[in-house]
Amino acid sequence: MGTGPDKKTTTKFLTQAALIAAVYAALTVAIMPLSYGPMQLRVSEAMTVLPIYTPAAIPGLFVGCMIANLVSPVGIVDVFIGGAATLIAAVATYLLREHKLAALFMPVLANAVLVGGELFYFYNVDFSLAACCFWVGLGETGACYGMGLPLSLLLDKNRERLSL
Repeated sequence: MGTGPDKKTTTKFLTQAALIAAVYAALTVAIMPLSYGPMQLRVSEAMTVLPIYTPAAIPGLFVGCMIANLVSPVGIVDVFIGGAATLIAAVATYLLREHKLAALFMPVLANAVLVGGELFYFYNVDFSLAACCFWVGLGETGACYGMGLPLSLLLDKNRERLSL
């Protein structure tokens, strides 16, 4: 037999990734007025804590963000720049998973810089680049620490039951 992952492990990984992508996209679109623009609060960004618990969250969040950004007012640019910010953040969160508070800062940083810059250059806002980065970072801080941290504590409490 080969040394690669078995079929059950691969199926679990793909199922988790698909579920995360679907929930992320649905949550983002469901609160659409709040999910886009320079002053945004994406409830779905609370899910950026998930790479601490499973590497399947990396492709799940990336694909979910790209799907959600298909309806973004910024257009196709948001699919790629927002997707890149989410991918960078998810990988960094996974790499820092042993340091939860630092790991949760990775989506704040990636989104503030990349999405803030995207909004400044492509959304024609009446804010400076620094203001765009600040407002996106502030919304991301609320999502990651205000919602993601409590989600993380709940996941920690139920880790065995959830097989995390």
